[in-house]
Amino acid sequence: MSQTVDRALSILPLLAEGPADLGQVADRLGVHKSTALRLLRTLHEHGLVYRQSDQRYRLGARLFALAQEAMESLDVREIAHPHLVRLNEAVGHTVHLAVHEENEVLYIDKVDSRYPVRMYSRVGKPVALTVAAVAKLLLADLPEPERRALAERLDYPLYTARSTPNSAAFLRELEKVREQGWATDLGGHEESINCVAAPIRGADGRMVAAMSVSAPNVVVTADELLALLPQVRRTADAISGEYSGRTPVKDPTP
Repeated sequence: MSQTVDRALSILPLLAEGPADLGQVADRLGVHKSTALRLLRTLHEHGLVYRQSDQRYRLGARLFALAQEAMESLDVREIAHPHLVRLNEAVGHTVHLAVHEENEVLYIDKVDSRYPVRMYSRVGKPVALTVAAVAKLLLADLPEPERRALAERLDYPLYTARSTPNSAAFLRELEKVREQGWATDLGGHEESINCVAAPIRGADGRMVAAMSVSAPNVVVTADELLALLPQVRRTADAISGEYSGRTPVKDPTP
């Protein structure tokens, strides 16, 4: 039975490459055509493959519907939270998880610092789009026309001397973030707070969330916080791997 299931599942990645006839499927599996036909008929009955008028087979609509249902049922916060807790336990600083929804970037999870100095951020609160590290990451992932349109309609409050001053500077920052794959806020929102952020991606490579580590400079300097970036990125990669269903990544924290 396990061999039958294995053979049937092996047909799906073959058809993902494009339609194939019975002979091609049998050759790929290394089985007789009658065996391949039985497998294809079973998959067809469940809507996972479809037989075209030219007698070739392709992936069926039910497979795509199942994939969509699975994606919609995923809760990135539930998946990410244990990873965020372990990173917080390892480094001691505040860890955030954020998503981009309806023109806002919102915190959806937070694990507080172990130090007495705490951040005022809270779950459900929108972040400052033009300066926050998680916002830069999520907005940098937008297609270029959307990035430009967004940059033009945003306001650019000068929270500090390091805040992003205008749309041109913001677009340059987003392009830099796209190229390097991570983002920072080094005193752009509050003079005393620094932050490093990394992306969490789904199976299609698109960003589904961003996570960050933040700390006041009375606890660690900006350089000391930046030294934690590899840990932050490894944690984000571990969450991405679990969220997208890839082989689980070993937890990166000690």
